[in-house]
Amino acid sequence: MTGNKLKAPIRTVLVEKAVRRSPLVQRLRKRLPHARFQEVETVPAASARVAGLLEVEHFKGRFWRNCPGTRVYDCCGYQIIHFGTQCTIDCTYCILQAYFNQPNLRLFGNTDDLLREVEERLDQDPDRLHRVGTGEFTDSLLLDPWTGLSQDLVPLFARRPNAVLELKTKTDHVDQLQDLPHGGHTLISWSLNAQEVTRREESRAASLRARLEAAQKCARWGYYLGFHFDPMIHYPGWRQGYRKTLDALMDAVDPSRVVWISLGAFRFMPELKPIIAHNHPRTRITTGEFIRGLDGKLRYFRDIRIQLYSMMVEALKGWDRNLCVYLCMEGPWIWRKVFGFEPADKGGLPKMLDDAVRTRMGVMP
Repeated sequence: MTGNKLKAPIRTVLVEKAVRRSPLVQRLRKRLPHARFQEVETVPAASARVAGLLEVEHFKGRFWRNCPGTRVYDCCGYQIIHFGTQCTIDCTYCILQAYFNQPNLRLFGNTDDLLREVEERLDQDPDRLHRVGTGEFTDSLLLDPWTGLSQDLVPLFARRPNAVLELKTKTDHVDQLQDLPHGGHTLISWSLNAQEVTRREESRAASLRARLEAAQKCARWGYYLGFHFDPMIHYPGWRQGYRKTLDALMDAVDPSRVVWISLGAFRFMPELKPIIAHNHPRTRITTGEFIRGLDGKLRYFRDIRIQLYSMMVEALKGWDRNLCVYLCMEGPWIWRKVFGFEPADKGGLPKMLDDAVRTRMGVMP
């Protein structure tokens, strides 16, 4: 069990009384025997950052959400299971720094309500292929050895002929996935980057080697894989840096197990810049050449983005010409420059990804 090998990042658990008997809290008590549990009526809406603190609340909102894309760029049609917020991996570029007014890890303790809502949403549209993930507002596997959420979600999706689950991570916390009945309906995905970027901007994440070794384990256990090069950072030597990461990826895994690989250049809301400067004063990622995009975010100039993407696409298509490689939050002009086509030519980006699921994973709604 991974939880026995890893050092738990949690020292104190603040639990709302409404969820103190929930399966999630019971697992946390069992798997975090050295943590101090404190019950409260209500977890504060906003609080100061406290190292090693986990907050568990009774969530009253929607667990199932559409990906917060934008109309002006091609969106993938992803759907999200919202199970918690914040992340202690502390990447310099992380957009979560500007999203939430509470800085501590927070989980939703009423997992029975979450699972019920997921089942209901899948039942409502049985003829649609649902691509669903959990890694939008926190890392999917950061706390999974202790929460056991994957042992609820993975078997649930294995029973659903019209859905696949993607768990996105920058960790190597995968041992708890080994014996789960996934039925070929779950893919485990890693965010990857050039090693120079990983060292400077992702200092608390697992190393590239550890992530790829975790991917090898998951492939042996029958899981499908995904990889996300997002955000790609433009820096001196970027071409050699990303090529080395691609070489390591290609040496580590069989491309037939990979469902998709996404590419996205670094972009950020203007209000994130002073937050990055305050939280990570040594980083230089916001000092490059940027222009305001149609969505209001600051982006590299088009020529820079095209260079980043084109090198990656050429290498990946040389590895497997049938591999689904796509751009995250880019417009049709960039797509045509990089691929020679735009998503609309193939029925749209959601259809491209649905086709990848059907072709690689054999999942049909």
